[in-house]
Amino acid sequence: MTQQLTEKDQFNLKKLNKVLRRQTGQAIADYNMIEDGDKIMVCLSGGKDSYTLLEILSQLKAVAPINFDIIAVNLDQKQPGFPEHILPQYLDSLGVDYKIVEQDTYSIVKDKLQPGKTTCSLCSRLRRGILYKTAKELGATKIALGHHRDDMLATMMLNLFFAGKLKSMPAKLVSDNGEHVVIRPLAYCKEKDIEAFATLQQFPIIPCNLCGSQPNLQRQLTKDMLNDWELNYPGRLETMFTAMQNVVPSHLADTSLFDFKSITKDSGVIDGGDIGFDKESFNKPFSAPLAEQVTPDNEFYKQHQAVQITEVN
Repeated sequence: MTQQLTEKDQFNLKKLNKVLRRQTGQAIADYNMIEDGDKIMVCLSGGKDSYTLLEILSQLKAVAPINFDIIAVNLDQKQPGFPEHILPQYLDSLGVDYKIVEQDTYSIVKDKLQPGKTTCSLCSRLRRGILYKTAKELGATKIALGHHRDDMLATMMLNLFFAGKLKSMPAKLVSDNGEHVVIRPLAYCKEKDIEAFATLQQFPIIPCNLCGSQPNLQRQLTKDMLNDWELNYPGRLETMFTAMQNVVPSHLADTSLFDFKSITKDSGVIDGGDIGFDKESFNKPFSAPLAEQVTPDNEFYKQHQAVQITEVN
């Protein structure tokens, strides 16, 4: 049963709703995610992110200058104890078109999983294939996923740490089977805003019990690290996400993205030139605790280390 919100909660809900709508609308516009006549398949897991995605897209649909349809799709993976009634009841109350797909991927994952391995990779592949098939059956032109800004940052760090790639979740891209366009309308939204919004909206959250016993997943550990950074150095995640939108290939090392071989002295200054010997200047100075770690007396060493600490952390 939903509880009556206080005036303060109602104010906060309205404020969060406005922020999330604005950020979602901006992402849709920036990446041309939704076009006139689209049929958007919203993948609804029963978690805070997908509930928020459905809610915000439904609001935007009502006021958008273009026409598009929404159909919510949930994959019932037959996890033990999964409350099958919750999503149909909720979606019926909204009057949203929806489809529940029943596939026992839980048994497959448990049967194929080797001891000590995590379930996410196999579960994700199975789920993705089923959702692609469903999208084709429904005639959906776009598949909308509920990943947000923090998910994209965590993916970038995971690829950096474990895959040796500067790569993240794309805001919009063709699916890996080449048949669908996948969009992430919440790409600009912060997880903490989504979490607060979902709480105030009193969404009937359904936990994922399949992976609930895996507290040491690298993705969760990476998200914990990012949250710790944001707690101790507010604004860091915002800066990191901005960096994802301001890539300078000439100052990285990928020869497939930039033609380093053809550079001569006649090429001119490229993207500011080589400033590797200069002392970097940042809008936000590094924190005092990090600065105090630079202990040698040599002044050049102090300045050099201060730059490195700022960049790495």
